[in-house]
Amino acid sequence: MIIGYTRVSSGGQKLDRQIDLLKEQGAEIIYEEIMTGVNPKRPELEKLKIKMRKGDTVMVESLSRLGRSTKDLLKLMEEFDEAGVTVVSLKESIDTKTPTGRLILTFISALSQFERDLIVQRTKEGLEAARARGRGGGRPKKDPEVLKLAVSMYKSRNYTVDQIIKKCGISRGRLYQELSALNEQKTN
Repeated sequence: MIIGYTRVSSGGQKLDRQIDLLKEQGAEIIYEEIMTGVNPKRPELEKLKIKMRKGDTVMVESLSRLGRSTKDLLKLMEEFDEAGVTVVSLKESIDTKTPTGRLILTFISALSQFERDLIVQRTKEGLEAARARGRGGGRPKKDPEVLKLAVSMYKSRNYTVDQIIKKCGISRGRLYQELSALNEQKTN
């Protein structure tokens, strides 16, 4: 069975072009998603994954419609491969049933890994350069006076947590860390 999947990012966009193209190419069922690709929850894609069976083909107009990122796309491709499902992308002329299609996916996978490795390398180099200049990594430490003020505001019960974090410029988590540390000091 050929199962089509379409996605657009917002309600203002139309799926018609993608649907027409998938029908032209023989899609028997088409799942239609109107949702930003950044959203990890895509209910129609989940329905597609439940419906697909070994030997089926998932067809998309473009790989960008299927994956939110290279990493996400590769994860999906791996899921489809393990389920014995072929993926066809019309725009990129990729068919994972063919050796060329599998080669292209392998190449995309290698580029993705290369990109991740470069990010890790640059991060390490940046941290080393900062340490050489006497600076450590991570966020700058908050002024202890600001933290004391935040705690006293909290203890006064005259301010909400939202007011405290806004006034003091600290995160909710940082406020609770400070309060927790004070409670530990009292119990020790």
